[in-house]
This record gives sequence, C-alpha cells and structure tokens, in this order.
Amino acid sequence: MGRRKGIMSDAFKEELAKELGFYDVVQREGWGGIKARDAGNMVKRAVELAEQQLMNQKR
Repeated sequence: MGRRKGIMSDAFKEELAKELGFYDVVQREGWGGIKARDAGNMVKRAVELAEQQLMNQKR
C-alpha cells in the first residue's frame, strides 16, 4: 500500500508544529525527525481546528 498525498498544506503543518513546540526539529531534521507522539498531536490539533470551523459555519 503506497503513501497518500498529504491533505494538510505544508504551511498549515508548519503552523501546527510551531504551536505545538516542535518546529525546531522539523527545521533541523525534516518531518521524518519528529516523534510519533508529536505527529499524533499534530493530527489531533488539526481535527480540533476543523471541528471548530464546522461548528462556526453552522451558526
């Protein structure tokens, strides 16, 4: 099974990495250098933001 093309833009991923405090690792080592926990937290935060956006659209 091949890798899927990313759904999140690079700019959005960088914004999340900065917010979550591991952007320095991304700059030094690339996305492959982050911990699995950090990647999971990034996805979790992206889902939270998407849910907030959907809730605001329904109002």
